[in-house]
Amino acid sequence: MIMHEVLIVGGGLAGLMAALSAAEKADVAVLSKLYPTRSHSGAAQGGFNAVMGEEDSVEAHIFDTVKGSDYLGDQDAIEVLCSDGPEVILELERLGVPWTRSPGGGIAQRPLGGAGFPRACFAADFSGHVVLHILYEQALRRRIKIYPEWRLIELLVEDGRVAGVLAYDLARAKTEVIRSKVVVLATGGYGRAFAKTTNAIANTGDGMAIAYRAGAVLADMEFVQFHPTTLYGTNILISEAARGEGGYLRNAGGTRFMADYAPQKMELAPRDLVSRAIFREIKEGRGYEGKYVHLDLTHLGEALVAERLPQVRDLSMRYAGVDPAVAPMPIEPAQHYSMGGVRTGVWGESSLPGLLAAGEVANVSVHGANRLGGNSLLETVVFGRRAGRRAAELAGKEPWPVLSKTTAARSLESWSSMFSDGKQIVQEDSTFLIREAATSIMTSQVGVFRVGDELADAVEKLKELKKRYKELDPPREAQPFNYALMEYLETGYILDLCEIIAGGALRRTESRGAHYRLDYPRRDDLNWLGHTLARRGENGPEFSSGPVKITRYQPQERGY
Repeated sequence: MIMHEVLIVGGGLAGLMAALSAAEKADVAVLSKLYPTRSHSGAAQGGFNAVMGEEDSVEAHIFDTVKGSDYLGDQDAIEVLCSDGPEVILELERLGVPWTRSPGGGIAQRPLGGAGFPRACFAADFSGHVVLHILYEQALRRRIKIYPEWRLIELLVEDGRVAGVLAYDLARAKTEVIRSKVVVLATGGYGRAFAKTTNAIANTGDGMAIAYRAGAVLADMEFVQFHPTTLYGTNILISEAARGEGGYLRNAGGTRFMADYAPQKMELAPRDLVSRAIFREIKEGRGYEGKYVHLDLTHLGEALVAERLPQVRDLSMRYAGVDPAVAPMPIEPAQHYSMGGVRTGVWGESSLPGLLAAGEVANVSVHGANRLGGNSLLETVVFGRRAGRRAAELAGKEPWPVLSKTTAARSLESWSSMFSDGKQIVQEDSTFLIREAATSIMTSQVGVFRVGDELADAVEKLKELKKRYKELDPPREAQPFNYALMEYLETGYILDLCEIIAGGALRRTESRGAHYRLDYPRRDDLNWLGHTLARRGENGPEFSSGPVKITRYQPQERGY
């Protein structure tokens, strides 16, 4: 049996920041589905919002975030995010992050959608990659134990408290019980629940689903962010930095159509507004070939594109055959981010004692109904650091939780039962077919525009897919690097989350932020200014409402 006072699950920005913070006072280990430097955090391009300029202010950042959230963000958490931001950016600089510099030598900042000032600190257009590698180097320097390519299988709960985890070492094809005083989830999002997504193959919502199965509360899962600009056909992310540097969106007539939707902010309106605008342009016949619009950088000049957007240029040339310095890029919206997740407080503590969460897996609700560009990267390091500090504090004062032999044995037996019969059964159905059906339903019926009857149909179809999934025999051979087995497990996680997302979207009869109901196109603060809470019941998710924390800004009409 392995023992660590604090176990961080996830090796991306939130997980490594939590590990570095907790390691100052506790024995810490990181369990990662991938090698940490392959975490999806490395794909983040745009930047980390923080108030660094003299004209900007923390109050302005708070207001922009509250407004961007369509007033569903918890304002106490937003105040923490914005207030801690400058300090964390400087801490990352001291750790070695080579931020792009301004002509005067300070940290350069660019505008991103929904921001009143140029606020995003960046390293060219591969900001997440740079910070991820710096944090990983620091983890190695501090000799933090890392378990790469280990999968979280189950949270072990004893007397209502997390006492450890059951993990699977993919390379050895062996399960291990890891005891811990505190578990911190930093496992990222669930983008692969949708057919069109910017997310990595690994983003299957494992942490959210496993926490939900263990009894933790999930919140606001119906709020799914679609990024406005992904390469048409592949859905590879084209960073908001491209618009932050001055890129234009044009329809098939060459018109900058955002003037019709957000005349003040134009291309730098919040992502929910821009995504809906692009979809509407395409749907109403103003897209190229009726399928996409253009993101035009040609007026910026080759020198600026090469200096500030080198990765955007490389991706476009490699995967679309277009040099954006000389020709517009074909783009379409795709799923990008999950505002919902494991419900936590501002120190990362969930409803399940002994379990904390930070980053995209968590819902501390700094984003509410819609996330502003540059705020998610900031969230990973601000709340990753806070969760790590709280985990170390709890580990220092809490005794080792009891983990009975019965609980551990039950978990191990449940896992082993999948391999009890060595027969290979030929099945007509498969995890591939079930996942393909689920992601297709989510994209076509639970996407940018939603309608009640389509959502109700999606809920029923997803229930049928869960029945089909339960009838599957999992891959039975316990062999190293059994990716068929991993895909089987991930499909189960995706189905659980799809059911919650679709059910929450059907339940919320209003339009707010990224959740847009064509049959209820207005925001309804009287009935729906509240968080959607989901708990696991005997027959699926059970929904309830929770209050939004409002400290200084009362809800008002949101205009750009």
